[in-house]
Amino acid sequence: MTVIVFLGSLMAAMALGVPIAFSLLLCGVALMVHMGNFDAQILAQNLIEGSNSFSLLAVPFFMLAGELMNAGGLSRRIVNFAMALVGHVKGGLGYVTIVAAVILASLSGSAVADAAALTALLLPMMVAAGHDKARSAGLIASGSIIAPIIPPSIGFVVFGVAGGVSISKLFMAGIFPGVWLALSLVATWWWLVRKETLVPPPRKSAAEVMEALRLATWALMLPLIIVFGLKFGIFTPTEAAVVAAVYSLFVATVVYRELNFSQLLPLFIAASKTSAVVMFLVAAAMVSAWLITVANLPAQIVELLTPILDSPRLLMLAIMLLTMVVGTALDMTPTILLLTPVLMPVVKAAGIDPVYFGVMFIINNAIGLITPPVGTVLNAVAGAGKMSMDEVTRGVVPFMVAQFVIMFLMVAFPDLVMVPAHWFYK
Repeated sequence: MTVIVFLGSLMAAMALGVPIAFSLLLCGVALMVHMGNFDAQILAQNLIEGSNSFSLLAVPFFMLAGELMNAGGLSRRIVNFAMALVGHVKGGLGYVTIVAAVILASLSGSAVADAAALTALLLPMMVAAGHDKARSAGLIASGSIIAPIIPPSIGFVVFGVAGGVSISKLFMAGIFPGVWLALSLVATWWWLVRKETLVPPPRKSAAEVMEALRLATWALMLPLIIVFGLKFGIFTPTEAAVVAAVYSLFVATVVYRELNFSQLLPLFIAASKTSAVVMFLVAAAMVSAWLITVANLPAQIVELLTPILDSPRLLMLAIMLLTMVVGTALDMTPTILLLTPVLMPVVKAAGIDPVYFGVMFIINNAIGLITPPVGTVLNAVAGAGKMSMDEVTRGVVPFMVAQFVIMFLMVAFPDLVMVPAHWFYK
């Protein structure tokens, strides 16, 4: 009955158009009333404590870093470097998109920010070169969702806080899975454009490639600083977010000089607004998470799944399918906050490595950003590219399928994730 009250109140609130954060609060109230322990003070206390976490400070700083990178010229120089590197091959602009997406992912950690930047910079170029607009938009959208997987990742921060898992280990474990997803996009793009007759731009000279590299060096240094600092314990993930923001501010204002101090206030306001939405979602979800624990829902779920606890791969497959379904209706952050407190006890009971589960869970949620009808990244690309959602959805399907194939391969062969992960964080 508790599960019915929990899901019923949440779905009813969402069906009425109540914003997800307030739906979570209403769900919490419904659970408290059902259990006969409603107390407004407890509700308020858990709401405040929900966002009272040092680790969550990483969210606003990574958001700010993303704003500074896009406005300060770091993103544009990354795209120019990728263009000089692979723009001359057949379908080169597609490979430019993938390379730029991977590099930008290691800078911002936000799929929506990367999607907006890549769409503005590359979609007009791809259309002008003769590529199908829907297919190009689909590639940009699917490339953008690598951002929550390769560190720094806001998704890993939220999951680490909600599940009590080491954020540093999650960051390190996400590097190779992000690369696998990028390679799946390379293979899919190659297959789709193999029969095209478009003439690519001429190969850049070695001098032009080196010049593009020189101009992008300051931007390329940031992911190296973050990975090196986390691997050797120089700073925590939260401190890495501060480093990313300060470094981006320095490069944008002092090195590239594309921002002056009078332009910073709108960027700070934009980052604050986005951060406020995420933090309120986290706080509201923590109320439900506390009540889920009080109502002993995880134990009920563990008991329900007892028949497959002895088969970790089968359990992971079931969890991935469940997350896929939920991801079509909910955005990434609320999905993480809702399912993590329910699934973590199940995962631990089955003996699955929490870091491995976290990586797979975030990958699934990231792909959920390009699955209709919600698809936050699809909306971002459609808006920035002045396209309909139907067009972008049509273009993203082959790339989304390829990424799901890679995800299920990692479910079948966990060593694809954990072997390189152990090298990074040991």
